Amino acid sequence: MELRVVLRENGHVALQVSDDGPGIPVEQREFIFQRFARLDAARNKDTGGTGLGLAIARQIAEHHGGTLAIEDSGQGARFVARIPASPART
Repeated sequence: MELRVVLRENGHVALQVSDDGPGIPVEQREFIFQRFARLDAARNKDTGGTGLGLAIARQIAEHHGGTLAIEDSGQGARFVARIPASPART
């Protein structure tokens, strides 16, 4: 796993997390941000988590005026969160 932080990217702070696993198929990239979503039916909740982490992380990013998405990667999955460098005004 690799973590990379870009301090300024078009007015945003970007946080990128990459791994060297099998990646996420394009057709399932939005699905995994749904609550309780799990890609591998063979996983049980004792070893594979509850499927809430990505939904919560995206909601936090959006609450701060940002985004969380999966971007193309040569290998594995690459998650990128972008948050405005200045606080969002409400």
